[in-house]
Amino acid sequence: MYKNEFDNLLRQNKKFSAYMFYGQANFLIEHYALNVALSFGSSDEIEKVYYEEYNFKYCKNKLLQSSLFASKNILLIKVDKKIPKTEVVELIQACNTNVDSVVIFCCMGDSDFKVMESYFSLKTNSVCVRFFTPFASEALKIIEEEAKKLSLKYEVSALNHLYFMHRNDLGLTINDLKKLSILNETISAKTVEQHCFGFGSVSLEDFLFNLVNCENINKDLYALLEEGVNEVYLVTQIASYVQQLFMINAYARTMGAPNAKEILGFSPPAKIWEGKCKLAISIHPKKFQAILEYLNNLELELKTLKFNDQNAYIQASLRKFTVLFR
Repeated sequence: MYKNEFDNLLRQNKKFSAYMFYGQANFLIEHYALNVALSFGSSDEIEKVYYEEYNFKYCKNKLLQSSLFASKNILLIKVDKKIPKTEVVELIQACNTNVDSVVIFCCMGDSDFKVMESYFSLKTNSVCVRFFTPFASEALKIIEEEAKKLSLKYEVSALNHLYFMHRNDLGLTINDLKKLSILNETISAKTVEQHCFGFGSVSLEDFLFNLVNCENINKDLYALLEEGVNEVYLVTQIASYVQQLFMINAYARTMGAPNAKEILGFSPPAKIWEGKCKLAISIHPKKFQAILEYLNNLELELKTLKFNDQNAYIQASLRKFTVLFR
């Protein structure tokens, strides 16, 4: 099941005996896991078992026994490796045997958790939700919701700026919202600049602009990879950026002056938007297809082929990109 489907079930107050959250968006995985746990009881009633602490026998016994101090037995298990089928199935069964228990699996990282998805079904009153990296418009809605929970006074452009500063990382953005909430003032882009610091020495937004504009990106590309940016993630971010440029280009050709709200669903900082529009309009529509095909093939290669040095391969491929599409 995907996020939108699960959101509908949440609005209907649908409850399950067991939950599994996994996918590409670590912040959303943890966010939903904790919120679901809190829907069953207070934070004091939630027992968290993290990574190496996981012990199947302990967890099963915990779920089979009713809590002496709370109405619900809530177990939140965070792992970075898939759990054997027999163990997952027995833990789900334990929650169905003891209706006072609920188990929530919070699956983090790049391990192959997809195989675990089949262990969850309506027959066992269990559900698995897979999360993908949210589009910028969706992420900014989440950030606004968190800002409102913190009773934060803000300018929307400031939230946009903070999100882009952190390379579209929801976790880092929302952590900074908590820091900004202690300030007794309306949060503006200037406030963000004064009190927050971006992740890493290279702006991903600037890098993407320079790459598609076929400028020299060697230094910034090396710095991004040295800072630990995942190669596949980088290619998907480039593809997403190119798709945005295509939407701007198509809108300008059919409707006139590009409207950020209508195209992206949010308003980026003015300088970023102006630069994107100029770049988008300068690219011929047919070139977009060639660029996206190149990026899709590159992503497929990174995911399916074995390289002695994937880092070197992505550097060579993106340098080739600036030559091909100049």
